[in-house]
Formats: sequence, structure tokens, C-alpha cells
Amino acid sequence: KNKAQQGILRAHILMLTDADFHEQMKNALEKQLENIEWIVWSISHKLVQTLLASPNAQLRERAGDISDVSHSILNKLLAVTQVSLSNLTEDCIVVAHDIPPSAALTIDKKHIKAIAIDAGSATSHTAILARSFQMPAVVGLSCASQFINSGDVIIVDGNSGCVIINPNEKTLLQYQNEMDLYEKKSNSLRPLRELPAVTKDGKQFVLKANIEVPTEAEKIAAYGAEGIGLYRSEFLFLSAGCGAEEELQYKAYSDVIKSAGTLPVTIRTIDVGGDKMMPNFFRTEERNPLLGWRAIRFSLAMPELFKAQLRAILRAGVHGNAQIMFPMISCVDELEQALAILEEAKNECKEKKQKIAENIKVGTMIEVPSAVIIADILAKKCDFFSIGTNDLMQYTFAVDRGNEKVSYLADHLHPAMLRMIKCTIDAAHNAGIKVTMCGEMAGNTNVTPILAGLGLDSFSMSASLIPEVKSVIRNSCYEDCRTLAEKSLTCEHSSDVQKLLKKFAKK
Repeated sequence: KNKAQQGILRAHILMLTDADFHEQMKNALEKQLENIEWIVWSISHKLVQTLLASPNAQLRERAGDISDVSHSILNKLLAVTQVSLSNLTEDCIVVAHDIPPSAALTIDKKHIKAIAIDAGSATSHTAILARSFQMPAVVGLSCASQFINSGDVIIVDGNSGCVIINPNEKTLLQYQNEMDLYEKKSNSLRPLRELPAVTKDGKQFVLKANIEVPTEAEKIAAYGAEGIGLYRSEFLFLSAGCGAEEELQYKAYSDVIKSAGTLPVTIRTIDVGGDKMMPNFFRTEERNPLLGWRAIRFSLAMPELFKAQLRAILRAGVHGNAQIMFPMISCVDELEQALAILEEAKNECKEKKQKIAENIKVGTMIEVPSAVIIADILAKKCDFFSIGTNDLMQYTFAVDRGNEKVSYLADHLHPAMLRMIKCTIDAAHNAGIKVTMCGEMAGNTNVTPILAGLGLDSFSMSASLIPEVKSVIRNSCYEDCRTLAEKSLTCEHSSDVQKLLKKFAKK
């Protein structure tokens, strides 16, 4: 083990042998007569909350150590078997009821060839991560884990959302041929890498990449990305053994910004809560976590943690072209508070004589309906918008994007969705700012012509999807896209929009 790992283990051993910790548990057992598992959790939870409330940054960081130790004790007491997806010795397909984002982030990309899970939807974070890893995945299968046994041969068709158990030779050959055709198609799109995303009649768009981990930044150029439109910074906080310390963040952001050169890198501030839980902070279950303490709400409630992230981004910004983006803004007050804390972070860096990106651009994510309604006001207070369609659909249609039973209701062609996108774009352009879309809808080639016609300036998606989106744009006329978008806005049903898209594709 290296010195850093040795230090962590020594700290954990000290906690396990701490006399006061032992005495608290002994007293609780004798006086409260409750089971030991509850007592371990209760005592460690109180200690964690006390440390998190401390103004001392080092003490706050120790909360994570106590949480780790208590989880280890509880796993032993409850005989919980920990299954790691990070160090495998042979190729396999992972079949499970669900894979939390923190576990999906560390999966062994060399040996895991595909994923099939009961829970989730196409916009759930596990599905998003699988796409970024270019790994076939089918989610929302409901009960597949009950029917698939270890040792079964299965086909995971991420295009059709189909999983075939123990296929015959004919089916295997059919899918092998499909894989060969897919490879040929991918190869045919490679020459587009150096070409602009411009329509036949001269309208140009910007295509960027979404990334989850810093190492992905090195690969985006291979797909012709014109920058990083969304760096999901929260995965730094969810990664095993990686905390929220400012210096760790500074290094990660610097690496990404340097890899991008002069291209813009938009870093979304931490978006935890909902289905992305940081155990050190979310100890009490919320009744409706997706409607609760998450994203910018979490950051504003934890100003010291928030400022540490903003300082890290500001400092890293001197190495290239960085931008800051605030998630889940639902009212003007939230944006103004976030901007005020950003100013505090700038001043703190200056007091320490640290170089920072002085005129860094700041954007607002539009992903709740209230933000769409007041987009004209928000547009006056920021430098750009980014539409997060995954959450915007979730909150518009009251659909938990991780719930496979209702995921069918999250329809990106629904007239309400298209009208909200149009409303957001118009408000931004009236204020003189540009609009990017960074949700999964941006990488869906079926709707690319409509989005272009609605006036979207930039698309940001998993890097591997960029060539196909670029191909659609280069084979379309902007005026035709505008006509298509105008007709789509008058439709009553999403099925009507689909018919328009089919006609457009034929033309």
C-alpha cells in the first residue's frame, strides 16, 4: 500500500480502538437495551453530524473516516457480502436489480462487457455512465435478475432494449453480423471528425462532449468534440477513496482543462442528492429525495464545501478555458446566492495571492419548469443556459427517472417538452446569450433536426454520439429544420411529432 493508504488505515484502526467510542457503545447497550447494529449506527451518525457542523475543514473531512469505519462494522455485524465490480479476472455481463452511480463509476471496463438491470430508465445515471464508457446496457427490465442465472449466455442489445437468454446459434450469428455492420458504420463516420457541424445551407452548430471522470477528457478529440459541455463534478465526490478536498478537485479540474487546450470546459458544480447520495451527508432518508435536498440546494446549505469547489475551479481555470454551471436553479434567489458565494470564493483566493480565472463565464442549468417560466429573468443574470432534459422531463411529467414502471411517461417529443425548450431558447436569445443542451436528448439523432430548428446553439452528449449527430446536421437544411420545428410546436400528441420526423427523414 502507498503512504496515503497507510495513513487512512492507521486512522481507521485508531478509531476502532478508541476507548471513548467503546465506552459509548457499552453504556448504550446497558442503558438503552437496543440491538448493537442500531447503537453503532446511532453513535457514529451523531459523531458525523457533529464533525460536519465544525468550522474546521480538517475536522469535517474526518466525518468520512468515521462513516467508513461504522459501515465496515455494520457490514460485519449484518453479514453483508460486499461485491466489487472494479477488479474482475474474466469477461462477464453484470446482471443486477440496480447499480448505484458510485458503484457504476468504478466498474472494470476491461472485463465487464455489458450491463442489464431491473431498475432505471434511459436517463438514469447508471445508463448515462454506461453510454460514456461505450458499454451496451439495458435498464428498466423489472425482473430480469430473477430469471438470469450465473453461467447463462446472454445477448444485451442496447439499441433495442432487448436481453436474450441462452440464444441459439442462428440468433448469435445474427447479432454478430449486426455488430460488424455497426463497426462499419462507425468507421464510415470517422472522416467527419475534422469537419464542422454545418447544415447544407450554412447554419453552424457546436457539438460538445459530456464527461463523468477526468480520464474521459483525453478521448473526446477522437470524436471531433468542440469542448466539454458538461463535466459532472459530483463523481469526484462519489468515487471510492476520493473526498471533496480542494486540492484534489483543483488537480482533477486542471487535468481536464489542460487536456481540452483552448476548447471550453463547462464544470457543473456538485449535483448530489436524489439517486446520487454522499453517505457522509445524507444519513437521514428523505421521503421524496428527488424533490428534496439536492444540487444547488445542497451547495447553498453547505457554503464552505461549495466555496472549496468554486475556489478549485477558479484556480484551475487559469490553465485554459473554464466555465462554471449551477445545477437545478429553480428561482432567482438561488442564482443570486450562488453568484454571491462565487464572489466570496474569488476574494478568498485573492487574499491567499492565488491566481484565478478572473472573467470566468457562469451559466444556469434549466431543468425544472419554474426556471423555464422565469428564463427571461435568469438570462439577464448569467452568461449562458444549458438545458438538462433528463431532469426537465422528470419534473415536468412527475416521473422518477429511475423508476422503470413509469419511465414510459418521460417523452421527449411531448408537446410540453418541445414548447419549454423553445421558450428557454427564445428567452436566452432575447437576452443575447447562447443555449446548450446537455441532457440525453441532445445525443438522440431522431430529434436533432427539431432541436436545430428550435434554435439550439450547441449540443453536448456522450462523445461517441457526436459523429452521428454531426452526420444528421450536415445532411439537413436549416430552413427545413425550422419548418419542422414550427409544425412540431402545433402538434397535440407526440405521435404526431413522430410522423413529422419520419416524413423529414424520408425527404
